Amino acid sequence: MSDVRVLGAEVEATEEIRSPEALRFLAELHEAFAGTRAELLAARARRRAQVAETGRLDWLEETRTIREGQWQVAPAPPALHDRRVEITGPTDRKMTVNALNSQAKVWLADLEDSNTPHWANVLGGQRNLYDAVRGQITYDSPEGKHYALHEGQQRPAIVVRPRGWHLDERNIEIGGRPAIGALVDFGLYFFHNAAYLLEHGSGPYFYLPKMESHLEARLWAEVFAHAEAALGIPRGSVRATVLIETIPAAFEMDEILYELREYASGLNAGRWDYLFSVIKYFRDAGERFVLPDRDGVTMTAPFMRAYTELLVRTCHRRGAYAIGGMAAFIPNRRDPQVTERALAKVHEDKRREAAAGFDGSWVAHPDLVAICAEEFGAVLGDRPNQLDRLREDVEVTADELLDVAATPGQATERGVRSAVDVGVRYIASWLGGNGAAAIHNLMEDAATAEISRSQLWQWIHNGTRLDTGAVLTAELVREILAETGAELAGEIPADRLETAVEIFGEVALAEEFADFLTLPAYQRIS
Repeated sequence: MSDVRVLGAEVEATEEIRSPEALRFLAELHEAFAGTRAELLAARARRRAQVAETGRLDWLEETRTIREGQWQVAPAPPALHDRRVEITGPTDRKMTVNALNSQAKVWLADLEDSNTPHWANVLGGQRNLYDAVRGQITYDSPEGKHYALHEGQQRPAIVVRPRGWHLDERNIEIGGRPAIGALVDFGLYFFHNAAYLLEHGSGPYFYLPKMESHLEARLWAEVFAHAEAALGIPRGSVRATVLIETIPAAFEMDEILYELREYASGLNAGRWDYLFSVIKYFRDAGERFVLPDRDGVTMTAPFMRAYTELLVRTCHRRGAYAIGGMAAFIPNRRDPQVTERALAKVHEDKRREAAAGFDGSWVAHPDLVAICAEEFGAVLGDRPNQLDRLREDVEVTADELLDVAATPGQATERGVRSAVDVGVRYIASWLGGNGAAAIHNLMEDAATAEISRSQLWQWIHNGTRLDTGAVLTAELVREILAETGAELAGEIPADRLETAVEIFGEVALAEEFADFLTLPAYQRIS
């Protein structure tokens, strides 16, 4: 067996999490699957190169029989029958208590985009999940406020989102190489909690992010089967919901569910990462793929509507749940007018999703749980879901999924300044260990920062003309970036601000497009 070395510093109360037995389990997972993971990441690069040549994606001919076949995923366990409102957030201790008290049906315990890979977050999050699963978690704030679980209240089902396949965990080495972030997150949670969850009426449930093909879903299915067998967990105990948040995955929804069919419980419309993926994949495909300002791209844009309608139809045809996207608006308890506008937008968003056939949706703040429950309750009534609504009226073509050009709006100087401001603020927050940042009354995570920097890259390389008549150039972005840094001085610690400005400039202005901004950012944290 490969040697395992923990390089990260000691983290309080995590000795049990990093036990020799748990690390041995991680080593087994890596020995079995690290090679396949490397092959699949190389396949991503090849496919993206093909798209750069053709400017096109389409359904896979070799999987036609799967798309046309009559099959369904395994039935959902009782804990996942009703998913009308899911609250998302990182696994820090305060957020964990608040999520479990929120009265949502599901808590997406996020080890990915709303978290950061600081070692204290990685191990501390696992400790918090361990305590959450057992209902023994409390938190005392520096201000002296005590947080505890409410007695006698039904708690949400916990669904854990590990990191994507592309991310490493440099604080653990296995066989002399950095561990795979996804396997660390999955493996530690599964090892410590799967049996306990099953004994207490729930199970090991996961959200799977950033996948780009059904072969990556097949790898997850193999990981699940291996883990179940290794720990004596009954086969098929895992349930996984896949985030369809990359444009190539949108063309393989059936195939992804098929590969995970004994484990799958649904698909999620990961709208912000999906938008980032569209920009990233077609960044050099010409003007027909150039989008307007981020806040002008709504879910009613033709290509986004096609994506969500296809997702609902595919899920319900296969007996899987269709889960809607994040409501990024958050209330501001100090500003009633801002709160009123935010709540109205969330009502509108969730009403649209419920009417479209989704079975539930995401919110990022406990104050929004009741709104989501109200809007889905108005459609569902006493039913737990809409699986019987097959959406046979929907027929989506490849051209419709790629019809970015039909999106109304334009690129503006205000949009450029907003992208720089949000990107720098978010990266500064991320560097400080907070991956879920409230910025201008929106809950931003890594996906929205990715949109900001990728849009600028795309606009620059396509010579996009702004509303002012000026063509966006790297020089103009550098000027705005310098102005933004000066404006934020005093609001953000100087060393962190300097690094955030540097990283944002790197990922927005470099000649070669960085696949993920979190990769260079990870090199700047301890």
